[in-house]
Amino acid sequence: MTEASPRPRRILVKLSGEALLGNAECGIDPDVLARLAQDIADCARAGTETAVVLGGGNIFRGAGLASRGMDRVTGDHMGMLATVMNALAMQDALERLGVPTRVMSALKINQVCEDYIRRRAVRHLEKGRVVLFAAGTGNPFFTTDSAASLRAVEINADLMVKATMVDGIYSADPKRDPEARFYPRITYDQALRERLGVMDLTAVVLCRDNGIPLRVMSIFEPGALQRVAAGEDIGSLVEPGHEA
Repeated sequence: MTEASPRPRRILVKLSGEALLGNAECGIDPDVLARLAQDIADCARAGTETAVVLGGGNIFRGAGLASRGMDRVTGDHMGMLATVMNALAMQDALERLGVPTRVMSALKINQVCEDYIRRRAVRHLEKGRVVLFAAGTGNPFFTTDSAASLRAVEINADLMVKATMVDGIYSADPKRDPEARFYPRITYDQALRERLGVMDLTAVVLCRDNGIPLRVMSIFEPGALQRVAAGEDIGSLVEPGHEA
């Protein structure tokens, strides 16, 4: 039986771009997009103020081309634009479900979405709108994990949720190592010490130093996001507290 946790008032969900792939090699699977949008919609309709950061790896990875000679800043800017495309797709899917949604970009693209302004983002959330944060931090060399942690801090989120390809945090890749140990609950210090790869170091330290708990869960379980928002203990919880 799962253990109940305090119900968060406001959450930030980090979705990788690969989450939108489905069985495709690149791009967006409409069925996967619709299912994820339904999960987010259910969460918002249950009264949880919901923000989302989407990656862009299903469309473009700047670091990959940078390793083959492309200027890293150019590649990262292209990756940021890919996240805007994913956010616009998610906005469309949510609005088709009747959920008011705003895309806010760290890069100025006024003709397709709003600029990111912290106070305006918080106001959207207070009015019950889902807010999709796009274009990372607006700066090269920062991952979307770091962008998600930064936005979670800025909007005073009670919980950050990282929806991944596995059902929580393990000591090793459970697909490759059947002996991998599952961690239902750990501290950020432990995650850093054991190099568990929960998120990149900048993202982990941002959450740890600002007291934001992180829930790592599977993207493949329909309805799990709403259950997490209701306080159910799903996946793995990373806590800011220090180890005994």
